[in-house]
Amino acid sequence: MDKEKLLDMFYKRRSIRKFKQDAVITDSEMDTILRAAMQAPSANNRQTWNFIVVDDRDKMKEITKVHAYSSMLRTATACIVVVGETPKEGGSVYWQQDCAAATENMLLAIANLGLGGVWLGVYPREERVQGIKRIFNIPADKTPLCVVAIGVPDEEKAMEDRFDPAKIYRNSM
Repeated sequence: MDKEKLLDMFYKRRSIRKFKQDAVITDSEMDTILRAAMQAPSANNRQTWNFIVVDDRDKMKEITKVHAYSSMLRTATACIVVVGETPKEGGSVYWQQDCAAATENMLLAIANLGLGGVWLGVYPREERVQGIKRIFNIPADKTPLCVVAIGVPDEEKAMEDRFDPAKIYRNSM
């Protein structure tokens, strides 16, 4: 992939909240998304992530009852619940970073496939964490970080230039 195409992938990633109903995501596309997620860097290469692929409409509707900002799941084709391994002793204290890196890789893959996606934060909102754990029978040593809604976009969003030189420092702040 040349430099221009690589940068275009970053620029065309947008948070899509409107999806075409009854659209299809192929098994191959979902495989690509999950493979991209698992190529993310992780602390000590522990890969403390797990992924629940959800295409059951009833389960997706249940999420909307515990997450106030998840109404787009009513039209999304699928979603992926990103779950971190959080054992009490000897576990990685970097599970959030591991799962966040995997989530960003998923969102870039989704955009590159011409699909739309949006990151729905779950952790550290305890009511969301407990609701998602209940819906998906997630064990105590694992914590949901987020839900990624996926579908065929029913909206177009232009690239926003978010570059802000005022946020850049050299050698100290």
